[in-house]
Amino acid sequence: MKSADQLTEQFRANGLKVTPQRLSIFRAVSGSAAHPTAESVYAAVSAEMPTISLRTVYQTLNDLAAMGELQALDVGTGSTRFDPNLEPHHHLVCTDCGRIVDVHGELPSVAVPSGGEADGFEVTATEIVFRGRCGTCRSTPSKSPQHQGGAHAHG
Repeated sequence: MKSADQLTEQFRANGLKVTPQRLSIFRAVSGSAAHPTAESVYAAVSAEMPTISLRTVYQTLNDLAAMGELQALDVGTGSTRFDPNLEPHHHLVCTDCGRIVDVHGELPSVAVPSGGEADGFEVTATEIVFRGRCGTCRSTPSKSPQHQGGAHAHG
């Protein structure tokens, strides 16, 4: 992801106003590997700028995603996550705490069959999401019913 200064220039080049609130958001997401939610960015930014609104954070993050500076992810954690890593990669998602970790490297390709339901479908991107429990959650007893031996559905 670009630096806060580069994002500022990109916003201006797209005709968008750069405000102190947006500058604070740029600093919060620039170089982050945490895949933050809008709410977590809001929490970080509001500590510095208490008058910022959650709406401003959402709008700015969505503007960055529309400009191709962030990738909006829905990995089933309940909230959209924003990924500043625009390189091709996949994700590990902890089913207990929701932590997301980037996975780099070549994975076997999956071919979409032609005809039938896939007829006319053009694949423009491939994303693989691995689900499991991170090391921290594995070292503590699970509170989630899905890890207590019962069957559960994957989404």
